[in-house]
Amino acid sequence: MKTSWEKPLNCELDSSKVHPIPLTSSYNAESAESMKDRIYTRIRSDLERIEAEIDRHLHSTIPFISVVSRYIVGSGGKRLRPLLMVLCARLCGNRSNKDTALSVVFEFVHAASLLHDDVVDHAEVRRNQPAANTVWGNPAVVLVGDFLYSKAINLAVSHNNIHILEVLTRATTLMAEGEVLQLINADNLEVGEEEYLEIIKRKTAVLISAACQIGAIFGGGSHDEEQALRHYGHHLGIAFQLIDDTLDYTGEIEELGKPIGNDIKEGKATLPLIHTFQNCAEDDRHRLKEIFSADEISRVDFLKVKSIVTGCGGLDYTYQSALKHVNAAKEALEVFPGHPTKVILQDIADFVICRRT
Repeated sequence: MKTSWEKPLNCELDSSKVHPIPLTSSYNAESAESMKDRIYTRIRSDLERIEAEIDRHLHSTIPFISVVSRYIVGSGGKRLRPLLMVLCARLCGNRSNKDTALSVVFEFVHAASLLHDDVVDHAEVRRNQPAANTVWGNPAVVLVGDFLYSKAINLAVSHNNIHILEVLTRATTLMAEGEVLQLINADNLEVGEEEYLEIIKRKTAVLISAACQIGAIFGGGSHDEEQALRHYGHHLGIAFQLIDDTLDYTGEIEELGKPIGNDIKEGKATLPLIHTFQNCAEDDRHRLKEIFSADEISRVDFLKVKSIVTGCGGLDYTYQSALKHVNAAKEALEVFPGHPTKVILQDIADFVICRRT
């Protein structure tokens, strides 16, 4: 199985797609590709260990479960969550190779959430291939998602650490609440920014934060170190999702592995659109309402929405918000002295700003 870290990627921001961004982090466009190479060189061995561990745990006595699980988990992905757990454990003193057995918990929970998301959203494409629900149907995919959740909890229990279990179960509970919040706000163009941020904190940031915090616990970190890494993951997760929001307008399907404009078609108002709707002219607001409430959204409709969002600064605003969270994530690492793993975590935070997938 290959991860997207292995794919050649030029992270320079395309000025034809978005407005220039005054960057205040250590990232700059000229260093983006070298940053990607630098990160991958340092994490290659960890990713190889994680992949081997994932493959080892995808077996079930029910062959169908293994087939669907491998389809979604083995279809690629950054392995960001298990990687962060391994790196945070190392930063806090872990020197064993037993970290990967716990790290895959986060990939399984993430994969389960993707399976359930695709059923709820009636998704047709995931990671440049047909979504699992279009291949095997909703009932089978929901049940395999349940299997992956159960597998993750079982692996976590085997470490006999109640604190780890508390953090993980709290995260999965908040994720479920985030899904319900998003469902409640489906087709609601007037959702507020604060409420939207609460959704993405629960849906995306909480699992990344838990991976970092549990890494600290596993590595024997102090209370201050554990909280610092929890905050690092929290802000990194928010930034990651905000960049995802912009990519729904500026990306390419070959890069993202899913159709562009998907959020709008699924009735999801994300931050670029929320900011635009609250600040655009009345005529544009009326047009956005008209398109967003339509049963079918054409490419022409999407391009009109994109034009309004871009012209009203929705993409700029979202990028700047993501950048603030990246800087907050890096500030959380200041509790740690100089360490090669700290540099990797800082680079990953900067890399989030220029990601194209």
